[in-house]
Formats: sequence, C-alpha cells, structure tokens
Amino acid sequence: MNNLISWIQASRLRTLPLAAACVMIGGAIAHEKAMNSEFLASQYWPVFWAILMTVVLLQVLSNWANDWGDFSHGVDGEERQDRAVASGRISAQSMKRGIRVLGFLTFLIGIATVYFSMHSSGSFALSMLMISLGVLAIFAAYRYTAGKNPYGYYGLGDLMVMTFFGWIGVAGTAFLLTHSWEWSWLLPGTWTGALSVAVLNLNNMRDHENDAAKGKRTLVVRMGYNQAKWYHAVCFIAAWASWWTFVFFLENGSWRGMEWIGIINAFHFTHLIRVFRCQEASALDPELKRVALSTALAAFFILLAQTVQS
Repeated sequence: MNNLISWIQASRLRTLPLAAACVMIGGAIAHEKAMNSEFLASQYWPVFWAILMTVVLLQVLSNWANDWGDFSHGVDGEERQDRAVASGRISAQSMKRGIRVLGFLTFLIGIATVYFSMHSSGSFALSMLMISLGVLAIFAAYRYTAGKNPYGYYGLGDLMVMTFFGWIGVAGTAFLLTHSWEWSWLLPGTWTGALSVAVLNLNNMRDHENDAAKGKRTLVVRMGYNQAKWYHAVCFIAAWASWWTFVFFLENGSWRGMEWIGIINAFHFTHLIRVFRCQEASALDPELKRVALSTALAAFFILLAQTVQS
C-alpha cells in the first residue's frame, strides 16, 4: 500500500489538471465544427476522452522521468523528501522500469486514439503525422530531465512546454476531433502554452538557487531571478492577448461564458503583482498552485460553455 502511495505521489496529481487544459481548449474550439457532421459528432466525446487520457499519461511520464532524471544527475539529493527516488521511497531501478512501461502504454493508447479518430478519413499520411507527433511528445516527456544531455538542463524546457502543451496540444486535439486545420487555433494554443510555461517558470524560480548549484541551467538560472519576473509577465500578457484576439476578432465575440473567464484573467494579473513583490523564492509555491489550478479551471469553463447547450 505504501509503495502504491509513493507511485501516486511521484505522479504529482496536482500537475494533471493543467496538462489537461490543452485538450479541453482543443475540444472547445472543435465542438461547433464537429457537431456539423453526424459522423464527427458521434465520435466527438470518445475521441476527446481518449486524447485526454493520452495527455494525462504523458504528464505522468514526464513527472516520473523528472523524478528519476534529477536524482540520477545529482540535482536532487536526500534533502528532497518530496521526490520519490531521492527520498528512497522508490528505487531508481524501479522508477526506470516504470518509465519504460508507462511510455509503452502511452504509445499504445496514442495509436489507438489516432486510429479511432482517423480510420474513416482515408488519409494514411495524416494518421502517420499524428502518430509521429505523439512519439515526439513521449520523447520530449522523457528527455526533459532524463537521459544524456536532457534539454531541461539547457533552458529548453519552456519551448517544449509551449510546443506540446500549447500549439500541438490544442491544435492537435481539434484536428483529431474535426479532421480539419485552422491556423487561428494557434492563438488558443498560445494561451494554454504560455500559461503552462508560466507555471514551469514559477517552479524554476522557486528552485533556481539549487538548480544553479547543481548545474541545471534553466532559463531562470540563465537570466536571473529578477529578470525571470519580467519573463513571467510576458507569458501572461502573451497568453491573454492571444485568447482575447481569438475570441473577439477571429470568432466575433460569439463564445459563451467569457465574463467568467475575464474574472480569471483579472486574478492572473493580481498574481503578477504578488510575484513582483515576492523576495523569497520559496514563497512562490502557493502561487504555482494557484496559476495551475485557475488555468485548468478556466479551460474547463470554456469547454463547458461551448459544449453544453443553453
């Protein structure tokens, strides 16, 4: 029982709602178009849940790989009792085996999702493209802090989060649900991606002193703690500017429930004030949780408003 609890803790359940945000936004922007086709409408929710399961497993895979990778590279030691491998609750060998099993399971579910969505489209090339993106996502989840020369140690984690939990996560979800593509989908993708990057930035700001001492060169370590606050502000400005541009200029203000999303927008800017006033990096942990959960909540409200008929 204790071992199961350790694996659950290593999965970092609090990170999963934020990971799911890109799927919820992708589902929201795809809903109206999917409902115009009897076939796409019939498979909308099964495909949606399959995509969601794949993305959640990818996040868990990333969390396990991060736990094992930071330990194996000497970034996390016995002082990190919140980490499963560093604290000794799960052995490094067991975690490595778990990563391999979970990676294979995620791959299988991803293939099944693409097949279920695309089997009637007759486009083998597009199906292979989606599978290839899924393989890249698994590779990116693993190589963030695991393996030789993990890209997270060179300040590239932000770009990967923006790509996979932003643009690809949102637009890829919408594509699988509609079998079509619109460049405007990159704007809501920027919203989820930039806010996910902001959460990663908070995490790296909190840990920047330890990361610098252990040779983990995140963007925060590279630019410095105070400059990271301005970078944090840019993430929020880019996110919300992209969202409101999409809703009011490209979608002609036709989306429902935006008054509630405006409240979360305002909450995020009060968060920025608290970040700029924060002098102790350790005090940022509550802000990290608030941003992750509020972003996931906003994504849920957006999905709900577009899929539940008034």
